[in-house]
Amino acid sequence: SLPAKLINGGIAGLIGVTCVFPIDLAKTRLQNQQNGQRMYSSMSDCLIKTIRSEGYFGMYRGAAVNLTLVTPEKAIKLAANDFFRHHLSKDGKKLTLLREMLAGCGAGTCQVIVTTPMEMLKIQLQDAGRIAAQKKLMAAQLSAPTGAAEPVVEARTTATQITRELLRSKGVAGLYKGLGATLLRDVPFSIVYFPLFANLNKLGQKDPDVKAPFYVSFLSGCVAGSTAAVAVNPCD
Repeated sequence: SLPAKLINGGIAGLIGVTCVFPIDLAKTRLQNQQNGQRMYSSMSDCLIKTIRSEGYFGMYRGAAVNLTLVTPEKAIKLAANDFFRHHLSKDGKKLTLLREMLAGCGAGTCQVIVTTPMEMLKIQLQDAGRIAAQKKLMAAQLSAPTGAAEPVVEARTTATQITRELLRSKGVAGLYKGLGATLLRDVPFSIVYFPLFANLNKLGQKDPDVKAPFYVSFLSGCVAGSTAAVAVNPCD
């Protein structure tokens, strides 16, 4: 049923965000730093410096936005994929690879309704720590000749503040800045991910009417997710 799919997608999304958010934060900060102002040399270096300067929960900066919006995002994505798969299958026959890809395309297109504003807010909050650290470093360098270092007070930006500013200055369109890039990332991701996962998962089924063991589904998800993520990383 649709409510079961929505609940299933929501729980899966919450667990996924909790597990991988620190890695996502490191990815965002590594992507956003400029060559002339490189603070982090690798993912592990970024996470270590983040813990030192912002504490353990600094790795979850911006997570509240994701935890709030990931439930509708994943619910829409999974429910849409099932919906399109159901309507693209003729008389209950096995879907062709092309139809599986079309279902994934539909799911990826539907999810950007939530994904785009979520990514906009999350990335700005994630990168705030890097910007604050750069300001502290620049202040220390400027005060070095005089020896009088002035403490830099970091003003914590919230998702609500960013949302209000974007709505005030640019309207709803401000929350959907980067929609094209998000579509270029999420639609190909779903086109690769869903068919690949479904076909890898089938390999672990001893009988078509029996579900594959958990470890098979888990490994299928890992392989499909990794492959899709590498394929769309330039768009990300």
